[in-house]
Parts: sequence; C-alpha cells; structure tokens
Amino acid sequence: MVLKRYLRDYGFLFGLAGVVIALDQWTKWLVRSNLEMGEIWMPWSALSPYARIVHWYNTGVALGMFQDQNPLFAALAALVIIGIIYYFPQIPAKDWPLRLALGMMAGGAAGNMIDRLTVGHVTDFLSVGNFPVFNVADSSITVGVVVLILGVWADDRRARRLEKQRLAEEQNAAEAALDDINSQNSAEQGPVV
Repeated sequence: MVLKRYLRDYGFLFGLAGVVIALDQWTKWLVRSNLEMGEIWMPWSALSPYARIVHWYNTGVALGMFQDQNPLFAALAALVIIGIIYYFPQIPAKDWPLRLALGMMAGGAAGNMIDRLTVGHVTDFLSVGNFPVFNVADSSITVGVVVLILGVWADDRRARRLEKQRLAEEQNAAEAALDDINSQNSAEQGPVV
C-alpha cells in the first residue's frame, strides 16, 4: 500500500518534471543549433518589438544577477530538487496546487541545472518587450511559484471560512443550550401570579 502511494506520488512528480525538462532542453537545443549567439529571429516582423527569439546565455540567475556563479547555482538547484523529492510524498493527494507547483519548479530547476553542468551556462531565448531574456525552465519555475502562492491563498481563505463557520455553529449551539436552560427554569418556576 505504501509502495503504491510512493509510486503514484513520484510518478506524478517525475512525469511532470520530465515533461518540463524535455520541452526545455529541446527548445534550448533548437536555439543553439539554429541561431548564433545574440542572433534574433522573429517570423512576423510586426511582433518584433513585443516578442522575439534571441540566442542568449546567462551564468547567473534571474534578471542577470550574480553572473559567473554557475557552480554555486548548479549546487543550489540540486539541493532544491532533492528537497522537493524528499518533501513531495508528505503532501496530501488533495493538495494538487502544491503538487503541481513543486513538479513545475523541480522540472525548471533541473532544466537549468542540466545547462549549467553540460554547456557551462543557461541558454535563454524568449524575449518579451524590455523584460530580460528567459527560457522554458524559467517560465516553469515562475508559473510554479504563482500556482504555489494562489494555492496557499485559496487554502487560507478556505481555512478562514471553515473557522468562521465553526464559530457560528458553536455560537448557535451555545444559544440553543441557553434557550433550553431558560425554558427549563421557566417550567420549574411555574406560572407567575
């Protein structure tokens, strides 16, 4: 029974993370194979100011911060992935937002870690407006964080609603008990003359 649960849990985690990793690595391979460093590609010139594909790389983290720290960030990504793998079976099956978020974050962290270990930097290629260039792994991590925040927010709202409902039920029960006591006292005292 426990083994079956672990297989189900890890099947979901590794399946989702595997899809993210495969899509991330495939798109990065396409960019590295078809565009020179710094080369921009956009089949629809009207969209070029807003969105484009550009071959870029990053040896730091989001927004180009902490450049030339590849070994450190590869190690941090490995720690995050290990933490997710360890923690994942403890999450209740009904908490699908947290499971989804962790699967997306694990896949994104692994995708960028693979780049750091094999290419020496993270390949970025999605450029939207003036926002820094990013990739599928970065997007997966970001969406995972948003899903996590929304899931925590929804759980908090649900818990508050249930607590409010519980307090209202307790108050109604207390009022009903008080009414019973008052009715018994009235019956015991008899009619007032």
